[in-house]
Amino acid sequence: MAFVQRRKGPDVVGSFGLLQPLADGFKLILKEPISPSSANFSLFRMAPVATFMLSLVAWAVVPFDYGMVLSDPNIGLLYLFAISSLGVYGIIIAGWSSKTKYAFLGALRSAAQMVSYEVSIGLILITVLICVGPCNSSEIVMAQKQIWSGIPLFPVLVMFLIPRLAETNRAPSDLPEAEAESVAGYNVEYAVIPPPIRPDERSTELHPYSPGLCTSLFPGGWPPILDLPISKKIPCSIWFSIKVLLFLFLYIWVRAAFPRYRYDQLMGLGRKVFLPLSLARVVPVSGVSVTFRWLP
Repeated sequence: MAFVQRRKGPDVVGSFGLLQPLADGFKLILKEPISPSSANFSLFRMAPVATFMLSLVAWAVVPFDYGMVLSDPNIGLLYLFAISSLGVYGIIIAGWSSKTKYAFLGALRSAAQMVSYEVSIGLILITVLICVGPCNSSEIVMAQKQIWSGIPLFPVLVMFLIPRLAETNRAPSDLPEAEAESVAGYNVEYAVIPPPIRPDERSTELHPYSPGLCTSLFPGGWPPILDLPISKKIPCSIWFSIKVLLFLFLYIWVRAAFPRYRYDQLMGLGRKVFLPLSLARVVPVSGVSVTFRWLP
């Protein structure tokens, strides 16, 4: 991020500052645990744990390789969609249990933002399912052996990435954590919890299923990028990890390059642009798919 913004970033801890995130996490662990005196202590501590657990259980249906998946139900994509919709509860509980106006304002912002973009993401997933057919995560990957769905559905891929940034409160859509208006949003009162469990943008950037879901839906999942003998020698799980890292790089690059939206602009973008576009995309994709399916 410092290189993209042409500034000097943290370069003291470790070589090129690579150990700086570990130092930040260690500092947060050692901080004094301070909670608001008026907060609901049990809900205040439960909210970040619930958010963290939801981001982990979603990985259960994301396939890393052929047969390398914790659970492979026939409704894997619906399971992912249900898990993503439950994430709003942890944020609402974190903001409400803090009993402070800035945390509650950030929670309301985040809830409205996530719900608004959830509908667009659902319509985009329907578009992908119409093309690939099954709702099983592994079968979706296997259906892309001939051609990645991200090639004919490239506009859908772009329409999927932007709402995912907004739904996970990632920049330039990190309005719940806007320091200028609401201090730090729904996590303003959390001081001692480490970043992996802290319900903020760092917990939605590094370990949730969003890059893994994008990799399974559009760039073909675990199969090699090129059908060459040298590429087949590399394990499929390594190819999957490379694609996930590319999506993570894209997320961080967008965060470093683009400024934050105004809140009314962000909500208008979701309701007036992405919702009609995603709905309008379902009709031609389903029509073309059904037409070619019935042709002799």
